[in-house]
Amino acid sequence: MCVDSAGCELEACSSSDEVHTLSGSMSAALKPSARELRACSPRQRCCAALERLRSPTAAAGILSFGNVLNYLDRYTVAGVMLDIKQHYKVSDSGVGLLQTVFICSFMVAAPIFGYLGDRFNRKVILSCGIFFWSAVTLLSSFITKEYYWLFVLSRGLVGIGESSYSSISPTIIGDLFSSNSRTIMLSVFYLAIPLGSGLGYILGSSAKDAAGDWHWALRVSPLLGMIAGMLILLFVPEPKRGSSDQPSSRMKSRTSWVCDMKALGKNRSYVFSSLASAAVSFATGAFGIWIPQYLFRAQVVQKTAVSCTVQPCSSRDSLIFGAMTCVTGLLGVVIGAATTRFCRQKTERADPLVCAVSMLGSAIFICLIFVVAKKSIVGAYICIFIGETLLFLNWAITADILMYVVIPTRRATAVAFQGFTSHLLGDAGSPYLIGLISDALQKSYATSVLWQFLSLGYALMLCPFVIVLGGMFFLATALFYLDDRDKGRVTDEPALSIAIHSKGHQVVAGLEWVD
Repeated sequence: MCVDSAGCELEACSSSDEVHTLSGSMSAALKPSARELRACSPRQRCCAALERLRSPTAAAGILSFGNVLNYLDRYTVAGVMLDIKQHYKVSDSGVGLLQTVFICSFMVAAPIFGYLGDRFNRKVILSCGIFFWSAVTLLSSFITKEYYWLFVLSRGLVGIGESSYSSISPTIIGDLFSSNSRTIMLSVFYLAIPLGSGLGYILGSSAKDAAGDWHWALRVSPLLGMIAGMLILLFVPEPKRGSSDQPSSRMKSRTSWVCDMKALGKNRSYVFSSLASAAVSFATGAFGIWIPQYLFRAQVVQKTAVSCTVQPCSSRDSLIFGAMTCVTGLLGVVIGAATTRFCRQKTERADPLVCAVSMLGSAIFICLIFVVAKKSIVGAYICIFIGETLLFLNWAITADILMYVVIPTRRATAVAFQGFTSHLLGDAGSPYLIGLISDALQKSYATSVLWQFLSLGYALMLCPFVIVLGGMFFLATALFYLDDRDKGRVTDEPALSIAIHSKGHQVVAGLEWVD
């Protein structure tokens, strides 16, 4: 018969000399007596079934699904931005403020959740975060037009909830997998960023068109979020921190938060890759909010569309941009993972070098968007497709770099602080900054449709210059990557080692402590 660790019978077994358990098998000498065996209760059977479903692959799939919802909720608002602007009667900078407030709260909360994620049960924190932002998103759909400030505040609260997920979930995957398996699973996880972003545009536009009211765009993702939270509680394990790393490496004891931050500040690969990540966030944050509107204004200039003065506004550009983001995200992550695996056979610095080349190539095609958009929308979409693919190529690779150069017991803090810096220097300000520049340029010719289009284009031209700067930071990362990777494989614990000193023809062996 088969028994669990508590000695209760699970199912009939053969009369062999071994008794099979959930944790392995035991010999006949250890077989429990008939009096010790008892029938399992339905609750125990359910728990045993759940344990069998808690595989690392299933956990990675659930966490990736949650990440899709994380970004879907974030960009659902962007999918109905024209309607929000018309409904609340706000300017370009007022619309950009929505994303800025969201990101500011997100980045402020990230270090807090990073600290908690290195010390407490991670999946409980993830579930609570998902339930929180889902409830706030649902409630925000009922805010009336007189309370735009309250709608802005709600996006800030959503940012706090989503911060818990983005800061902690990659570290669970990092502890469930190792080597190339970890690269693949992190690639799947970060594929959720463009996939969720694109689906956010699609869901927001489709829900608005189906219901005839943009508020319904904010009432679908909360239900899915509640489901994801329950799946995480039931099926995602809480792996031991560093359990997937090399067995030969010595695990470091947990240190204070101040000590962790000092160590991360001295990690040059981590610092430069975080700055490069900020450049990516700056561009993606600005593009996510403004590119659909920029293309819509281009069509107004070409007289293939008319300005939106009455709701509901056209969702065509949001739908196309959302679908394109999904496809380019898939291609970017897949190409990035495959390219990195191939280049690792040529050079050990493949990870940061692939990121640098992709960033510099992306800047070229993003510049071309603003050259061709006035004459050809199709040409602009082609440039967006190639530019986004190259930009999305480095997301999973950047996460993999962090896993290699940071020791396991401070990875949640590292992910959180990287998120903080990338948002602080990136998409926390870029949507509002682009809107502010656009508003300032429009003052001279406020009623000119052509100038509204050109002013937004001139403001967005800031993005490719920031992307080039990000490419430079990735090149700097490549200079220090090997040294920092080797340090990330060992700990800060002192260890006894053999020191061999050669003095002429005489070899003297001695013992020394190394840190």
